[in-house]
Amino acid sequence: MTRRTTPQAKTDERAFPVRIRLQVPLNGFGLQFDTVHLWLDRIIGRGNYAWHSGGVTAGRDCVVLYFRSTADADGFCSAFPELGLADGTCYPGYSSPALPFGRKAGEDEAVCNLYNVTTTQEAMRQLFRGFAFADRVGNLEPGSIYPDRRAPIIRHDGQALELVRARWGMPSPPSVLKTVRDPGVTNVRNTSSSHWRRWLGPAYRCLVPVTSFAEPLGAGNGNQWFAAADDAPMFFAGIEVRGWQSVRKVKDGETIDDLFAFLTTAPNATVGAIHRKAMPVILTEPKEWETWLSAPFEIAGKLQRPLAEDALRQIEHPI
Repeated sequence: MTRRTTPQAKTDERAFPVRIRLQVPLNGFGLQFDTVHLWLDRIIGRGNYAWHSGGVTAGRDCVVLYFRSTADADGFCSAFPELGLADGTCYPGYSSPALPFGRKAGEDEAVCNLYNVTTTQEAMRQLFRGFAFADRVGNLEPGSIYPDRRAPIIRHDGQALELVRARWGMPSPPSVLKTVRDPGVTNVRNTSSSHWRRWLGPAYRCLVPVTSFAEPLGAGNGNQWFAAADDAPMFFAGIEVRGWQSVRKVKDGETIDDLFAFLTTAPNATVGAIHRKAMPVILTEPKEWETWLSAPFEIAGKLQRPLAEDALRQIEHPI
């Protein structure tokens, strides 16, 4: 996957219909270069993609990948979500007829689209030992959770609770979809919206296990991670829907999935120092977990508030 000559780059620019521009990681691709190379050769196939230098955006080197179909490009982005797009429209100095003065500060900022789970299944069972509890996830590996990935949630199953996997991203409001593909909504703030109200009852609420979560530090600057100050167990206040039929990825066509997202709220001082607009709704007490899973929304909805100022700490790496 060596860089091609400039004439070949011009040929590929004219020939390939789909392209994505990526930021080179701060420390380079390293061993991931070989991983990406093998994936492209095996999954996309030689001759069906091209790789070229993409110049520099906001002081960061970039590369451009060319594909023959949107499905191939979507598959690559799903396989390597940690490789950030070089979205120059988010940087100072960008303007267009639609944005003559550029984007407002903070516009399009992601809100917690990455978190980590290392809580064991046995630990979760012990947290809910007073309830009938069914573990249906099989072998749960600890690690980072990205949008559209399957992750553990705790939800109702008749008279019991069950630990299952669901896909991160609730159905999007139809008004925001430009194509048949629905990438999903990872977090929900406006609970007064008619789109979300249908999933606010106890039957659709869930708890999302989390041990640490990330907020972006800005384009090209990585993430700031947060964890409980006392290492106490935490859950995001989630909502879920089962058996939803949609097109999540063009290459997969229509699929039927159990989906989830979690609520956000105004940030406390700890998170607000990094992300001024929002933070996830985090529940740390057994009484809160029970209220979220079972109380009417007039009561449970009061949990959509910032966590106490001293309840979180900043950490360098996920735990």
